Amino acid sequence: MKITYLGHASLSIETAGKTLLVDPFISANELAKHIDINSLKADYILITHAHQDHILDVATLAKNTGALIVSNYEIVTHFEKQGFTGHPMNHGGTWQFDFGKLTYTNAVHSSSFPDGSYGGEPGGFVIESNGKVIYIAGDTALTMDMQLIPMQTKLDLAVLPVGDNFTMGIKSAVIAADFLACNQILAYHFDTFGFIKIDHQEAITYFKNKGKNLTILPIGESKTI
Repeated sequence: MKITYLGHASLSIETAGKTLLVDPFISANELAKHIDINSLKADYILITHAHQDHILDVATLAKNTGALIVSNYEIVTHFEKQGFTGHPMNHGGTWQFDFGKLTYTNAVHSSSFPDGSYGGEPGGFVIESNGKVIYIAGDTALTMDMQLIPMQTKLDLAVLPVGDNFTMGIKSAVIAADFLACNQILAYHFDTFGFIKIDHQEAITYFKNKGKNLTILPIGESKTI
């Protein structure tokens, strides 16, 4: 499973011959201006919630690639009304796709479309594919529900927001790693704008002192598990 960081909370995941894009917010992100969204491939687009900094490029990418949009019922319905194809899910639900198994998990956050309309309840994803399991938390506070995930599967990697202010910060993310029984963490949702800028080395050191490994990928670079 190859995971490429596309900036903010955007990821490209290559697994089992398929490409999954997560929360594509690229074209308006100055830090990701070297990423050409028209060159991106996608078989699926996974959306954790409806905020603009997670859905901005969904329509363009779905049109370019024909990707299936996977999210909660409200978000999928929103994009189906625009002519795209989707697969709706809700919290605790699991579905077997051709790349592997996907579960939609709880998250504590808000969720509305740019026009203020209701975007359903926010969530995250557990992806099980090619013998590996990763958790993508989405935008979330630290929540006790994270403890339920290792009761059902063993994670190889957890992708956690670390920017604070709108989501968990570094200290809460370390506790989340304990709840998830996972010491391998990939950081996301940081640095994009002033409220969520972090000190990279300070964050890495804090995790290391707690016996955990925090990976902070430069935009456009990848990690393979």
